[in-house]
Amino acid sequence: MSGATAGAVGGGAIGDRSRSAADLTATELLAAYRAGELSPVEATRAVLDRVAERDGEVNAFCLIDENAALASAARSEERWARGEPVGLLDGVPVSIKDVLLTDGWPTLRGSRTIDRNGPWNVDAPSVARVRDHGGVLFGKTTTPELGWKGVTDSSLTGVTRNPWNPDRTAGGSSGGSAAAIQLGMGPLSLGTDGGGSVRIPAGFCGITGHKPTYGRVPAYPASPFGTLAHIGPMARTAADVALLLDVMSGVDTRDPWALAPTDSAVAALDTPVAGLRVAASPTLGYVDLHPEVATAFTAAVAVFRAMGAEVDEADPGFGDPVEAFELLWFVGAAKSMAHLGPAERATMDPGLVESAERMAGATALEYVDAMAVRNDLGTLMGEFHSRYDLLLTPTLPIPAFEAGVEVPSGWPRKRWTSWTPFTYPFNMTQQPAASVPCGFTSDGLPVGLQIVGPRHADNAVLAAAHAFQQAAGPGRAAG
Repeated sequence: MSGATAGAVGGGAIGDRSRSAADLTATELLAAYRAGELSPVEATRAVLDRVAERDGEVNAFCLIDENAALASAARSEERWARGEPVGLLDGVPVSIKDVLLTDGWPTLRGSRTIDRNGPWNVDAPSVARVRDHGGVLFGKTTTPELGWKGVTDSSLTGVTRNPWNPDRTAGGSSGGSAAAIQLGMGPLSLGTDGGGSVRIPAGFCGITGHKPTYGRVPAYPASPFGTLAHIGPMARTAADVALLLDVMSGVDTRDPWALAPTDSAVAALDTPVAGLRVAASPTLGYVDLHPEVATAFTAAVAVFRAMGAEVDEADPGFGDPVEAFELLWFVGAAKSMAHLGPAERATMDPGLVESAERMAGATALEYVDAMAVRNDLGTLMGEFHSRYDLLLTPTLPIPAFEAGVEVPSGWPRKRWTSWTPFTYPFNMTQQPAASVPCGFTSDGLPVGLQIVGPRHADNAVLAAAHAFQQAAGPGRAAG
């Protein structure tokens, strides 16, 4: 791997007091609690201090609840002192993207059209799981309005910026979560991904994010974007992502599509890559790639070969499904806005309003036709994965561009889907897909590698991501 990817985030022993507790991964925090080297209150205080110090640079949070976080951490500290920690995350600070219901906190989804006064007395299933496992909830992260696009800005919360260069976008729609994690403002975050919204900001910010197989993480309430929308874990490392996925997974009676419990992702992390049949597709057969992204991708593929994977350069064989995706996606946006009148729409993101109104008149036959494209894509990928265990692509074809806009200056198309061709196809197929850091451009912006597996192969995807990070290093931390 190139020197740009050498050097893990942080580094050094858990007991190295030159490292702030805010720079430790969740796995390291838990080991430190177990060894009596650190307390949950100390760790939470360090994260809150980091938020106070660095969030002004990136605008990753729309809510911080210091009192609730410290009270939760104190309860965790008492449990650890008794030798009775609960669950898998006891005392680990976790942030929540502001599209997931959180008891006691408003969920405004980046929109002025939602009543801040609530009531807010329900946890989404994934949030409830984090509480049940002793996680310390400390804040909510920013999202574009209704989570509709691949960058993070809204009239309600402003522009969220890239931790490597604040003039650039963090990506979206889970941009607040990705920027926070990269700067040590919490080791874990719950994100959502309907067309790349976990993987896009993970790629631009240099962290790890995973879109699970649809149904592995239960959802409530149902998303207006339907079964395109997944809930996924975000962290610095694949090991932490696997830990959070284990917490989030399983059945919830409120979600009729939730999958039955499955084997632990953490337990599968050391599954070897050697012997896996891996397809590497730098363009999917239709994507124009920035040359520095191409260079980083080639180097990442070489790491898989060095680990013993049987790697072929092979495209899956489908054309760009953007038209079908946009119809399905923006019909969902139209549904989410159907109850809003002209005065409320005037307060909203103009791009969202335009896109939703354009698709509001779509017919049932047009929707069924788009679903047929989706079904055919899923069948094709199922056959492809009978020959290949994993598919590697870049996460994004370009590095992060200027903050506060939907597309780069001079870009030939106006919608975010035009620069995210590697991510949304796998929302259509419901496959697991992770983004891991794989290098940097010459001006210091992260490049992401996407690892895609067949449906239900989340553990294999994360094991490959973990092996890659062990071989290449998970990336360096933003200064």
